[in-house]
Amino acid sequence: MNKPNKPAFIRPSWDAYFLALAKMAASRSTCLSRPTGCVIVKDKQVLSTGYNGSMPGVAHCSDEGICYRRSIKAPDSEKYDFCRSIHAEANAIALAARYGISVEGATAYFTLFPCYVCTKLLVRAGIREIVYEYGYDSKNTERDKHWREVAEGANVRIRQVRLSKKDKKWFKDFLEDDTSKRRLASE
Repeated sequence: MNKPNKPAFIRPSWDAYFLALAKMAASRSTCLSRPTGCVIVKDKQVLSTGYNGSMPGVAHCSDEGICYRRSIKAPDSEKYDFCRSIHAEANAIALAARYGISVEGATAYFTLFPCYVCTKLLVRAGIREIVYEYGYDSKNTERDKHWREVAEGANVRIRQVRLSKKDKKWFKDFLEDDTSKRRLASE
């Protein structure tokens, strides 16, 4: 009886893969405070990505080297009123809508748990699962707890996933390698 072949290499899990894509999306962020990324997925296929950044045609904080909201001394309680950035998940939903892509029944991967405004937007858009790396950790923990419970009450599954050290090493090594360089000799 033949033994099964050993895999040539190990691939990341789907959760690790999609969370890594969300982290790559965050690399495009123009926010100086909390660069965040989002990937919306259905049936293991990416539907849309987003990162937090200014509206098209509006100055980016990263280009100016200063957080606009902080520069005008807007208090934390008014941060949504004066922040230039559109949140990553809002951008991902808006881009999907712009191109006629339904996100109903999809899973959204985030580098940061969505704020309460975006949580409502995600539920309304039909997102069925929220997978996040880090909690939002706002100063209003009661509000954040409330909206998380509301989302769960709307049958949205919520879970936290972190890349393991092994995952991080795998992605680092993969990115440092010549990705598409031939691995096997031509015949």
